Amino acid sequence: MSDSSPDEKTYWLDNSKNVAKVFWGVVAVCVLLFAADAFYHKHVGLEAESVFGFYGIYGFVACVALVLAAKELRKILMRDEDYYDR
Repeated sequence: MSDSSPDEKTYWLDNSKNVAKVFWGVVAVCVLLFAADAFYHKHVGLEAESVFGFYGIYGFVACVALVLAAKELRKILMRDEDYYDR
């Protein structure tokens, strides 16, 4: 038995091969942008900005920090499942 009915519309991201193509496309763009950092002159305000790949590394670390902060904030803000039913 199939999980989907014959009338159900399928989307292009339903195919796992297409998801893999999108993933590897994003990885390729990230690598190209990271490598492009070596080919242009930067007018830095801080010495740390002159490090190769600084903005990519900074963005990644900031994103990870936001996720970790959100996980901790969830512990404080989370309510019981029946909070609004009481």
